[in-house]
Amino acid sequence: MTSARFLVVLDADSTLIRNEVIELLADEAGRRDEVQAATEAAMRGEVDFAASLRSRVAALEGVPVSAFARVRARIEPTPGVQALTAAVHERGGVVGVVSGGFHEILDHIAPELGVDRWRANRLDVVDGALSGRVDGEIVDAAAKASTLKEWAAELGVAPHATIAIGDGANDLQMMSVAGLGLAFNAKPAVRAAASLVIGPQDLAEVVALLP
Repeated sequence: MTSARFLVVLDADSTLIRNEVIELLADEAGRRDEVQAATEAAMRGEVDFAASLRSRVAALEGVPVSAFARVRARIEPTPGVQALTAAVHERGGVVGVVSGGFHEILDHIAPELGVDRWRANRLDVVDGALSGRVDGEIVDAAAKASTLKEWAAELGVAPHATIAIGDGANDLQMMSVAGLGLAFNAKPAVRAAASLVIGPQDLAEVVALLP
């Protein structure tokens, strides 16, 4: 079993990267506006995340899998992300990402950004196009929190040596179980609940907080 001194777990959309991937996919379906409004409501905690995700994924029905490459080409890493992952590794830590987004995008961008392990949702595909359904269990707030605890246990990292970084209501449980919960580019409810709020949209600001 690999061990680590500490564990940093980030959300993906609007944290690890500047985009909301589901909105980029919705562009491919010509339905960005409705999906964007639903995403905002979910991130503010106004609606149940899993139900909201299912309805937003339903809007993607018929998008061809060839769209994934176009979406990946539009991804913008958050400033400072590689400085943060490099600093975590230099100090003997591990970087994880747990996301309400999608493996189809994260599997390509996470390793490029220095992420060691990641978990996300999967999109169901039928005949080369999205079916409008999520494949498997949805990664929601409870799943994010349990994943952080599971990874920490696997790595021999004590709870106090974990850091969670997120922006939306879906990250609150994960932030509450971590030793340090950081609000980044965050909605008001998340800023209010966080241990600390990172002001600039630059993940390099987190380096000074690493153990």
